[in-house]
Amino acid sequence: MAAINTEYKEPSYGNWRVPRSAGLANLGAIGTAIVFAGLLAGIISFAIWGLFVGLGVLAFAGVSALLLTVKDKHGQSIVDRAGTRLAFKVSRSSGTNLYRSGPLGVTPWGMYQLPGLAAKSTLYEFTDSYKRPFAMLHVPTTSHFTVIFSTEPDGASLVDPEQVDAWVANWGGWLAGLSDEAGLDSAAVTVETAPDSGYRLRNEVLMNIDPEAPEFAREMLNEVVTTYPEGSATVRAWVSLTFKAAIRTGAKKRTPEEVARDLASRIPGLSARLQSTGAGIARPTTAQELCEVVRVAYDPPAALIIDEAHAAGSPVSLTWGEVGPTAHQSNWENYRHDSAFSVSWTMTGAPRGSVNSSVLSRLLAPHGDVDRKRVSLLYRPMDSARAAAVVEQDQNNANVRITSGNRPSARALVDARSAAQTAKEEAQGAGLVNFGLVVTATVTDRERLPDAVAAVEQSSGSARLLLRPAYGAQDTVFAASLPLGLVLPEHSMVPSEIKDAL
Repeated sequence: MAAINTEYKEPSYGNWRVPRSAGLANLGAIGTAIVFAGLLAGIISFAIWGLFVGLGVLAFAGVSALLLTVKDKHGQSIVDRAGTRLAFKVSRSSGTNLYRSGPLGVTPWGMYQLPGLAAKSTLYEFTDSYKRPFAMLHVPTTSHFTVIFSTEPDGASLVDPEQVDAWVANWGGWLAGLSDEAGLDSAAVTVETAPDSGYRLRNEVLMNIDPEAPEFAREMLNEVVTTYPEGSATVRAWVSLTFKAAIRTGAKKRTPEEVARDLASRIPGLSARLQSTGAGIARPTTAQELCEVVRVAYDPPAALIIDEAHAAGSPVSLTWGEVGPTAHQSNWENYRHDSAFSVSWTMTGAPRGSVNSSVLSRLLAPHGDVDRKRVSLLYRPMDSARAAAVVEQDQNNANVRITSGNRPSARALVDARSAAQTAKEEAQGAGLVNFGLVVTATVTDRERLPDAVAAVEQSSGSARLLLRPAYGAQDTVFAASLPLGLVLPEHSMVPSEIKDAL
Protein backbone atom coordinates (compact mmCIF):
# COMPACT_ATOMS: atom_id res chain seq x y z
CA MET A 1 0.00 0.00 0.00
CA ALA A 2 1.36 3.41 -0.95
CA ALA A 3 1.96 5.83 1.87
CA ILE A 4 -0.12 9.01 1.90
CA ASN A 5 1.65 12.24 2.72
CA THR A 6 -0.63 14.21 5.03
CA GLU A 7 1.87 16.93 5.85
CA TYR A 8 0.42 20.33 5.01
CA LYS A 9 2.63 22.96 3.41
CA GLU A 10 1.43 26.55 3.70
CA PRO A 11 1.46 28.33 0.34
CA SER A 12 3.37 31.55 -0.12
CA TYR A 13 2.61 34.67 -2.13
CA GLY A 14 4.76 37.28 -3.78
CA ASN A 15 6.18 38.56 -7.08
CA TRP A 16 4.75 42.03 -6.61
CA ARG A 17 6.47 44.50 -8.88
CA VAL A 18 6.21 48.07 -10.07
CA PRO A 19 6.37 48.45 -13.88
CA ARG A 20 9.29 50.58 -14.95
CA SER A 21 9.93 52.37 -18.21
CA ALA A 22 13.16 51.68 -20.08
CA GLY A 23 16.02 54.08 -19.40
CA LEU A 24 19.58 54.55 -18.24
CA ALA A 25 20.41 53.32 -14.72
CA ASN A 26 17.59 54.45 -12.37
CA LEU A 27 16.15 56.88 -14.91
CA GLY A 28 12.95 56.38 -16.82
CA ALA A 29 12.18 57.35 -20.37
CA ILE A 30 11.71 61.07 -19.63
CA GLY A 31 14.78 61.22 -17.39
CA THR A 32 16.89 59.54 -20.06
CA ALA A 33 15.59 61.99 -22.67
CA ILE A 34 16.61 64.90 -20.39
CA VAL A 35 20.15 63.49 -20.09
CA PHE A 36 20.55 63.06 -23.86
CA ALA A 37 19.14 66.54 -24.45
CA GLY A 38 21.73 67.93 -22.04
CA LEU A 39 24.55 66.10 -23.81
CA LEU A 40 23.35 67.37 -27.18
CA ALA A 41 23.11 70.91 -25.84
CA GLY A 42 26.67 70.59 -24.49
CA ILE A 43 28.05 69.47 -27.84
CA ILE A 44 26.31 72.32 -29.62
CA SER A 45 27.64 74.79 -27.02
CA PHE A 46 31.18 73.52 -27.57
CA ALA A 47 30.86 74.10 -31.30
CA ILE A 48 29.26 77.56 -31.11
CA TRP A 49 30.37 79.30 -27.89
CA GLY A 50 33.57 77.50 -26.98
CA LEU A 51 35.01 75.38 -24.20
CA PHE A 52 33.83 77.12 -21.02
CA VAL A 53 30.22 77.52 -22.11
CA GLY A 54 30.12 73.88 -23.22
CA LEU A 55 31.55 72.69 -19.90
CA GLY A 56 28.96 74.78 -18.06
CA VAL A 57 26.11 73.25 -20.03
CA LEU A 58 27.46 69.72 -19.46
CA ALA A 59 27.87 70.42 -15.73
CA PHE A 60 24.26 71.61 -15.53
CA ALA A 61 23.11 68.48 -17.35
CA GLY A 62 25.16 66.27 -15.02
CA VAL A 63 23.75 67.91 -11.90
CA SER A 64 20.23 67.54 -13.27
CA ALA A 65 20.86 63.83 -13.91
CA LEU A 66 22.16 63.35 -10.35
CA LEU A 67 19.11 65.09 -8.88
CA LEU A 68 16.86 62.64 -10.75
CA THR A 69 19.00 59.52 -10.30
CA VAL A 70 20.00 59.59 -6.63
CA LYS A 71 17.04 58.17 -4.72
CA ASP A 72 16.46 57.05 -1.16
CA LYS A 73 15.06 53.70 -0.04
CA HIS A 74 11.52 54.95 -0.69
CA GLY A 75 12.28 55.78 -4.34
CA GLN A 76 12.21 59.52 -3.69
CA SER A 77 14.74 61.60 -5.60
CA ILE A 78 16.18 64.91 -4.44
CA VAL A 79 13.77 66.68 -6.79
CA ASP A 80 10.80 64.81 -5.28
CA ARG A 81 11.77 65.69 -1.71
CA ALA A 82 12.47 69.32 -2.58
CA GLY A 83 9.13 69.60 -4.38
CA THR A 84 7.30 68.19 -1.35
CA ARG A 85 9.04 70.66 0.97
CA LEU A 86 8.24 73.56 -1.31
CA ALA A 87 4.59 72.59 -1.64
CA PHE A 88 4.19 72.34 2.14
CA LYS A 89 5.86 75.71 2.71
CA VAL A 90 3.52 77.31 0.18
CA SER A 91 0.54 75.66 1.89
CA ARG A 92 1.63 76.85 5.34
CA SER A 93 2.39 80.39 4.20
CA SER A 94 -1.02 80.68 2.53
CA GLY A 95 -2.80 79.11 5.52
CA THR A 96 -4.38 76.23 3.61
CA ASN A 97 -3.02 73.73 6.14
CA LEU A 98 -5.44 75.23 8.69
CA TYR A 99 -9.20 74.64 8.75
CA ARG A 100 -12.04 76.09 10.78
CA SER A 101 -15.68 75.12 10.30
CA GLY A 102 -19.02 75.57 11.98
CA PRO A 103 -20.65 78.87 12.94
CA LEU A 104 -17.23 80.40 13.73
CA GLY A 105 -15.55 78.98 10.65
CA VAL A 106 -14.68 80.48 7.30
CA THR A 107 -17.49 78.83 5.35
CA PRO A 108 -20.47 81.18 4.86
CA TRP A 109 -23.07 78.46 5.49
CA GLY A 110 -21.67 77.53 8.95
CA MET A 111 -21.59 73.75 8.48
CA TYR A 112 -19.03 71.21 9.68
CA GLN A 113 -18.20 69.97 6.21
CA LEU A 114 -15.23 67.74 5.48
CA PRO A 115 -11.94 69.42 4.62
CA GLY A 116 -9.53 68.77 1.76
CA LEU A 117 -10.28 66.30 -1.00
CA ALA A 118 -13.73 65.40 0.37
CA ALA A 119 -14.89 69.01 0.84
CA LYS A 120 -17.12 68.99 -2.25
CA SER A 121 -18.45 65.47 -1.74
CA THR A 122 -22.19 64.80 -1.52
CA LEU A 123 -23.82 61.86 0.25
CA TYR A 124 -26.94 60.14 -1.13
CA GLU A 125 -28.95 57.16 0.05
CA PHE A 126 -30.84 54.77 -2.22
CA THR A 127 -32.17 51.21 -1.98
CA ASP A 128 -30.86 48.17 -3.86
CA SER A 129 -32.87 45.39 -5.47
CA TYR A 130 -33.16 43.66 -2.07
CA LYS A 131 -34.77 46.83 -0.62
CA ARG A 132 -31.70 47.50 1.51
CA PRO A 133 -30.65 51.15 1.90
CA PHE A 134 -27.13 51.95 0.74
CA ALA A 135 -25.02 55.09 0.88
CA MET A 136 -23.51 56.51 -2.29
CA LEU A 137 -20.83 59.17 -2.07
CA HIS A 138 -20.33 61.53 -5.00
CA VAL A 139 -17.02 63.38 -5.49
CA PRO A 140 -17.66 65.86 -8.33
CA THR A 141 -13.98 66.86 -8.61
CA THR A 142 -13.13 63.48 -10.14
CA SER A 143 -16.68 62.42 -11.17
CA HIS A 144 -16.57 59.36 -8.90
CA PHE A 145 -19.36 57.54 -7.07
CA THR A 146 -18.54 55.24 -4.15
CA VAL A 147 -20.56 52.53 -2.42
CA ILE A 148 -19.37 51.02 0.85
CA PHE A 149 -19.95 47.53 2.27
CA SER A 150 -19.80 46.80 6.00
CA THR A 151 -18.26 43.40 6.68
CA GLU A 152 -17.78 41.12 9.68
CA PRO A 153 -14.44 39.33 9.03
CA ASP A 154 -14.33 35.80 10.35
CA GLY A 155 -10.66 35.98 11.32
CA ALA A 156 -8.09 33.19 11.08
CA SER A 157 -8.19 32.02 14.70
CA LEU A 158 -9.14 28.33 15.11
CA VAL A 159 -9.59 28.06 11.33
CA ASP A 160 -7.99 25.30 9.28
CA PRO A 161 -5.12 26.49 7.06
CA GLU A 162 -6.87 25.00 4.04
CA GLN A 163 -9.87 27.25 4.69
CA VAL A 164 -7.62 30.30 4.94
CA ASP A 165 -6.04 29.36 1.61
CA ALA A 166 -9.48 29.07 0.05
CA TRP A 167 -10.37 32.54 1.34
CA VAL A 168 -7.18 33.98 -0.13
CA ALA A 169 -7.86 32.31 -3.47
CA ASN A 170 -11.45 33.59 -3.51
CA TRP A 171 -10.23 37.09 -2.63
CA GLY A 172 -7.85 36.97 -5.57
CA GLY A 173 -10.68 35.85 -7.80
CA TRP A 174 -12.91 38.64 -6.46
CA LEU A 175 -10.25 41.24 -7.24
CA ALA A 176 -9.70 39.80 -10.70
CA GLY A 177 -13.44 39.94 -11.35
CA LEU A 178 -13.52 43.67 -10.56
CA SER A 179 -11.77 44.37 -13.87
CA ASP A 180 -14.94 43.17 -15.62
CA GLU A 181 -17.24 45.47 -13.64
CA ALA A 182 -18.40 48.24 -15.96
CA GLY A 183 -17.26 51.67 -14.88
CA LEU A 184 -15.35 50.52 -11.79
CA ASP A 185 -12.21 52.57 -11.17
CA SER A 186 -10.89 51.47 -7.78
CA ALA A 187 -11.57 49.42 -4.67
CA ALA A 188 -10.39 49.71 -1.07
CA VAL A 189 -10.43 47.61 2.08
CA THR A 190 -10.33 49.48 5.39
CA VAL A 191 -9.72 47.70 8.72
CA GLU A 192 -10.11 49.78 11.88
CA THR A 193 -9.24 48.81 15.43
CA ALA A 194 -10.45 50.91 18.35
CA PRO A 195 -11.23 50.55 22.07
CA ASP A 196 -14.53 48.86 22.81
CA SER A 197 -16.84 51.05 24.85
CA GLY A 198 -18.72 48.03 26.20
CA TYR A 199 -22.17 49.48 25.54
CA ARG A 200 -23.04 46.93 22.87
CA LEU A 201 -22.02 44.02 25.09
CA ARG A 202 -23.92 45.42 28.07
CA ASN A 203 -27.04 46.02 26.00
CA GLU A 204 -26.92 42.51 24.49
CA VAL A 205 -26.43 40.75 27.84
CA LEU A 206 -28.94 42.75 29.85
CA MET A 207 -31.65 42.24 27.24
CA ASN A 208 -31.21 38.45 27.38
CA ILE A 209 -30.89 37.82 31.14
CA ASP A 210 -33.68 35.62 32.44
CA PRO A 211 -35.20 37.13 35.61
CA GLU A 212 -35.71 33.62 36.97
CA ALA A 213 -32.10 32.59 36.41
CA PRO A 214 -30.00 31.59 39.45
CA GLU A 215 -28.47 34.45 41.39
CA PHE A 216 -24.94 33.15 40.80
CA ALA A 217 -25.45 33.11 37.01
CA ARG A 218 -26.80 36.66 37.00
CA GLU A 219 -23.92 37.93 39.15
CA MET A 220 -21.42 36.26 36.83
CA LEU A 221 -22.97 37.92 33.77
CA ASN A 222 -23.00 41.31 35.49
CA GLU A 223 -19.32 40.88 36.32
CA VAL A 224 -18.55 39.99 32.70
CA VAL A 225 -20.39 43.10 31.49
CA THR A 226 -18.42 45.25 33.95
CA THR A 227 -14.91 43.85 33.48
CA TYR A 228 -14.74 42.45 29.94
CA PRO A 229 -14.71 45.79 28.05
CA GLU A 230 -11.62 46.95 29.98
CA GLY A 231 -8.68 46.82 27.60
CA SER A 232 -10.65 45.10 24.86
CA ALA A 233 -10.82 46.31 21.28
CA THR A 234 -13.32 46.24 18.49
CA VAL A 235 -12.36 45.49 14.89
CA ARG A 236 -14.44 46.74 11.98
CA ALA A 237 -13.88 46.44 8.25
CA TRP A 238 -15.33 48.07 5.14
CA VAL A 239 -14.97 47.45 1.43
CA SER A 240 -15.53 50.47 -0.80
CA LEU A 241 -15.99 50.40 -4.57
CA THR A 242 -15.55 53.54 -6.65
CA PHE A 243 -17.23 53.90 -10.03
CA LYS A 244 -16.80 56.48 -12.78
CA ALA A 245 -19.64 58.72 -13.83
CA ALA A 246 -18.98 57.74 -17.47
CA ILE A 247 -19.35 54.01 -17.90
CA ARG A 248 -16.75 54.00 -20.69
CA THR A 249 -14.29 56.38 -22.30
CA GLY A 250 -16.10 59.01 -24.36
CA ALA A 251 -19.52 58.17 -22.94
CA LYS A 252 -21.82 60.76 -21.39
CA LYS A 253 -21.47 61.30 -17.65
CA ARG A 254 -24.35 59.87 -15.67
CA THR A 255 -26.34 61.62 -12.97
CA PRO A 256 -26.39 60.28 -9.39
CA GLU A 257 -29.86 58.82 -9.96
CA GLU A 258 -28.71 56.97 -13.08
CA VAL A 259 -25.66 55.57 -11.28
CA ALA A 260 -27.82 54.50 -8.33
CA ARG A 261 -30.24 52.61 -10.61
CA ASP A 262 -27.30 50.79 -12.18
CA LEU A 263 -25.67 49.91 -8.86
CA ALA A 264 -28.91 48.85 -7.18
CA SER A 265 -28.99 45.67 -9.23
CA ARG A 266 -25.25 44.97 -8.90
CA ILE A 267 -24.79 45.47 -5.16
CA PRO A 268 -26.42 42.15 -4.08
CA GLY A 269 -24.11 40.15 -6.32
CA LEU A 270 -21.00 42.01 -5.19
CA SER A 271 -21.85 41.58 -1.50
CA ALA A 272 -22.70 37.88 -1.94
CA ARG A 273 -19.34 37.15 -3.59
CA LEU A 274 -17.55 38.93 -0.74
CA GLN A 275 -18.78 36.36 1.77
CA SER A 276 -16.68 33.62 0.15
CA THR A 277 -13.48 35.63 0.78
CA GLY A 278 -13.67 35.43 4.59
CA ALA A 279 -15.28 38.86 4.88
CA GLY A 280 -18.28 37.35 6.67
CA ILE A 281 -21.69 38.89 6.20
CA ALA A 282 -21.30 41.84 3.83
CA ARG A 283 -24.06 44.39 3.54
CA PRO A 284 -24.22 47.90 2.09
CA THR A 285 -23.49 50.69 4.53
CA THR A 286 -26.28 53.18 5.12
CA ALA A 287 -25.78 56.93 5.01
CA GLN A 288 -26.21 57.24 8.79
CA GLU A 289 -23.58 54.56 9.45
CA LEU A 290 -21.09 56.25 7.15
CA CYS A 291 -21.70 59.59 8.87
CA GLU A 292 -20.96 58.00 12.24
CA VAL A 293 -17.73 56.39 10.98
CA VAL A 294 -16.38 59.67 9.62
CA ARG A 295 -17.51 61.68 12.63
CA VAL A 296 -15.76 59.34 15.05
CA ALA A 297 -12.58 59.29 12.94
CA TYR A 298 -12.18 63.07 13.26
CA ASP A 299 -13.37 63.24 16.89
CA PRO A 300 -12.77 59.87 18.67
CA PRO A 301 -14.51 60.78 21.98
CA ALA A 302 -17.75 61.04 19.99
CA ALA A 303 -17.71 57.22 19.76
CA LEU A 304 -18.75 56.90 23.42
CA ILE A 305 -21.71 59.22 22.93
CA ILE A 306 -22.85 57.42 19.78
CA ASP A 307 -22.48 53.94 21.34
CA GLU A 308 -24.33 55.04 24.46
CA ALA A 309 -27.17 56.42 22.33
CA HIS A 310 -27.42 53.15 20.37
CA ALA A 311 -27.39 51.12 23.59
CA ALA A 312 -30.21 53.26 25.02
CA GLY A 313 -32.25 52.87 21.85
CA SER A 314 -32.06 56.58 21.01
CA PRO A 315 -31.77 57.36 17.30
CA VAL A 316 -28.61 59.12 16.14
CA SER A 317 -29.23 61.59 13.35
CA LEU A 318 -26.18 62.99 11.57
CA THR A 319 -26.03 64.69 8.20
CA TRP A 320 -23.05 64.87 5.86
CA GLY A 321 -22.57 68.53 6.75
CA GLU A 322 -22.04 67.67 10.42
CA VAL A 323 -19.32 64.98 10.27
CA GLY A 324 -16.28 67.15 9.57
CA PRO A 325 -13.89 68.47 12.21
CA THR A 326 -14.42 71.79 13.93
CA ALA A 327 -10.75 72.60 13.36
CA HIS A 328 -7.66 70.91 12.03
CA GLN A 329 -4.01 71.71 11.52
CA SER A 330 -1.92 69.71 9.07
CA ASN A 331 1.72 69.71 10.16
CA TRP A 332 4.76 68.32 8.40
CA GLU A 333 4.88 65.08 10.43
CA ASN A 334 1.44 64.82 12.06
CA TYR A 335 -2.15 65.97 11.87
CA ARG A 336 -4.24 67.56 14.63
CA HIS A 337 -8.02 67.31 14.29
CA ASP A 338 -10.50 68.26 16.99
CA SER A 339 -9.62 66.24 20.12
CA ALA A 340 -7.05 63.89 18.58
CA PHE A 341 -3.64 63.68 16.90
CA SER A 342 -2.84 61.38 13.99
CA VAL A 343 0.12 60.22 11.93
CA SER A 344 -0.30 58.57 8.53
CA TRP A 345 2.04 56.46 6.42
CA THR A 346 2.03 55.32 2.79
CA MET A 347 3.51 52.09 1.49
CA THR A 348 6.54 52.58 -0.75
CA GLY A 349 7.58 48.93 -1.02
CA ALA A 350 5.64 45.67 -0.96
CA PRO A 351 7.15 42.67 0.89
CA ARG A 352 10.15 41.32 -0.96
CA GLY A 353 10.32 37.61 -1.56
CA SER A 354 7.55 35.22 -0.57
CA VAL A 355 5.20 35.73 2.36
CA ASN A 356 2.34 33.75 3.88
CA SER A 357 -1.28 34.75 4.39
CA SER A 358 -0.69 36.08 7.92
CA VAL A 359 1.97 38.62 6.98
CA LEU A 360 -0.24 41.61 7.92
CA SER A 361 -1.54 40.14 11.19
CA ARG A 362 0.55 42.27 13.56
CA LEU A 363 -0.05 45.44 11.55
CA LEU A 364 -3.81 44.89 11.64
CA ALA A 365 -3.97 43.80 15.28
CA PRO A 366 -4.94 46.27 18.04
CA HIS A 367 -2.09 47.88 19.96
CA GLY A 368 -2.18 49.37 23.44
CA ASP A 369 -0.21 52.47 22.41
CA VAL A 370 -2.64 53.38 19.60
CA ASP A 371 -6.19 54.52 20.38
CA ARG A 372 -7.52 54.08 16.86
CA LYS A 373 -5.73 52.54 13.90
CA ARG A 374 -6.83 52.22 10.29
CA VAL A 375 -5.11 50.15 7.62
CA SER A 376 -6.47 50.67 4.12
CA LEU A 377 -5.51 48.60 1.09
CA LEU A 378 -6.13 50.52 -2.14
CA TYR A 379 -6.67 48.65 -5.41
CA ARG A 380 -7.00 49.80 -9.02
CA PRO A 381 -7.94 46.84 -11.25
CA MET A 382 -6.91 46.85 -14.91
CA ASP A 383 -9.10 45.57 -17.70
CA SER A 384 -7.83 42.53 -19.57
CA ALA A 385 -6.87 44.39 -22.75
CA ARG A 386 -4.77 46.99 -20.96
CA ALA A 387 -3.23 44.43 -18.59
CA ALA A 388 -1.81 42.40 -21.47
CA ALA A 389 -0.18 45.48 -23.00
CA VAL A 390 1.24 46.60 -19.64
CA VAL A 391 2.92 43.28 -18.78
CA GLU A 392 4.35 42.88 -22.29
CA GLN A 393 5.78 46.40 -22.25
CA ASP A 394 7.19 45.85 -18.78
CA GLN A 395 8.86 42.63 -19.89
CA ASN A 396 10.37 44.36 -22.93
CA ASN A 397 11.69 47.21 -20.74
CA ALA A 398 13.27 44.72 -18.32
CA ASN A 399 15.00 42.95 -21.22
CA VAL A 400 16.29 46.30 -22.53
CA ARG A 401 17.90 47.05 -19.17
CA ILE A 402 19.74 43.70 -19.35
CA THR A 403 21.01 44.13 -22.91
CA SER A 404 21.92 47.82 -22.57
CA GLY A 405 25.23 47.03 -20.82
CA ASN A 406 28.01 44.49 -21.04
CA ARG A 407 27.49 43.17 -17.51
CA PRO A 408 23.90 43.46 -16.26
CA SER A 409 23.46 43.74 -12.50
CA ALA A 410 21.96 41.00 -10.39
CA ARG A 411 19.02 43.28 -9.63
CA ALA A 412 18.33 43.68 -13.39
CA LEU A 413 18.43 39.90 -13.90
CA VAL A 414 16.01 39.28 -11.03
CA ASP A 415 13.77 42.06 -12.32
CA ALA A 416 13.65 40.47 -15.77
CA ARG A 417 12.70 37.07 -14.35
CA SER A 418 9.97 38.68 -12.23
CA ALA A 419 8.59 40.52 -15.27
CA ALA A 420 8.55 37.28 -17.27
CA GLN A 421 6.72 35.47 -14.46
CA THR A 422 4.10 38.23 -14.30
CA ALA A 423 3.57 38.09 -18.08
CA LYS A 424 3.19 34.30 -17.90
CA GLU A 425 0.59 34.46 -15.11
CA GLU A 426 -1.38 37.16 -16.93
CA ALA A 427 -1.39 35.07 -20.10
CA GLN A 428 -2.82 32.16 -18.08
CA GLY A 429 -5.79 34.28 -16.97
CA ALA A 430 -4.60 36.07 -13.81
CA GLY A 431 -5.81 39.61 -13.20
CA LEU A 432 -3.53 42.62 -12.91
CA VAL A 433 -4.12 45.09 -10.09
CA ASN A 434 -2.23 48.18 -8.97
CA PHE A 435 -2.32 48.37 -5.19
CA GLY A 436 -1.09 50.49 -2.33
CA LEU A 437 -1.50 50.74 1.41
CA VAL A 438 -1.99 53.59 3.88
CA VAL A 439 -1.89 53.42 7.67
CA THR A 440 -3.25 55.97 10.15
CA ALA A 441 -2.63 55.92 13.91
CA THR A 442 -4.68 58.20 16.17
CA VAL A 443 -4.24 59.11 19.85
CA THR A 444 -6.06 61.60 22.05
CA ASP A 445 -2.94 62.77 23.91
CA ARG A 446 -0.08 64.46 22.06
CA GLU A 447 2.48 63.00 24.48
CA ARG A 448 1.54 59.48 23.35
CA LEU A 449 2.16 60.27 19.70
CA PRO A 450 5.82 59.03 19.66
CA ASP A 451 4.72 55.71 21.21
CA ALA A 452 2.04 55.29 18.54
CA VAL A 453 4.56 56.03 15.78
CA ALA A 454 6.99 53.47 17.20
CA ALA A 455 4.24 50.85 17.50
CA VAL A 456 3.21 51.18 13.85
CA GLU A 457 6.76 51.21 12.52
CA GLN A 458 7.67 48.09 14.51
CA SER A 459 4.60 46.20 13.31
CA SER A 460 5.28 47.25 9.71
CA GLY A 461 8.73 45.67 10.00
CA SER A 462 7.21 42.31 10.91
CA ALA A 463 4.85 42.73 7.94
CA ARG A 464 7.92 43.27 5.70
CA LEU A 465 6.40 46.50 4.41
CA LEU A 466 8.31 49.66 3.64
CA LEU A 467 6.27 52.55 5.03
CA ARG A 468 7.07 56.24 4.65
CA PRO A 469 5.41 58.96 6.75
CA ALA A 470 3.21 61.14 4.57
CA TYR A 471 5.32 64.24 5.07
CA GLY A 472 3.49 67.42 4.18
CA ALA A 473 0.28 65.56 3.24
CA GLN A 474 -0.97 64.19 6.55
CA ASP A 475 -4.51 65.51 6.12
CA THR A 476 -4.80 64.07 2.61
CA VAL A 477 -3.62 60.59 3.57
CA PHE A 478 -5.85 60.67 6.67
CA ALA A 479 -8.86 61.19 4.40
CA ALA A 480 -7.61 58.47 2.03
CA SER A 481 -7.54 55.97 4.90
CA LEU A 482 -11.27 56.48 5.51
CA PRO A 483 -13.78 54.32 3.58
CA LEU A 484 -14.65 57.17 1.22
CA GLY A 485 -13.27 55.75 -2.02
CA LEU A 486 -10.93 58.67 -2.74
CA VAL A 487 -8.65 57.93 -5.70
CA LEU A 488 -5.45 59.82 -4.88
CA PRO A 489 -3.80 59.70 -8.35
CA GLU A 490 -6.83 61.48 -9.80
CA HIS A 491 -6.22 64.42 -7.44
CA SER A 492 -2.53 64.81 -8.28
CA MET A 493 -1.39 67.79 -10.33
CA VAL A 494 1.30 65.71 -12.05
CA PRO A 495 -0.03 62.57 -13.79
CA SER A 496 1.33 59.30 -12.42
CA GLU A 497 2.53 58.30 -15.90
CA ILE A 498 4.92 61.27 -15.96
CA LYS A 499 6.19 60.52 -12.43
CA ASP A 500 6.91 56.90 -13.37
CA ALA A 501 8.80 57.94 -16.51
CA LEU A 502 11.19 60.32 -14.72
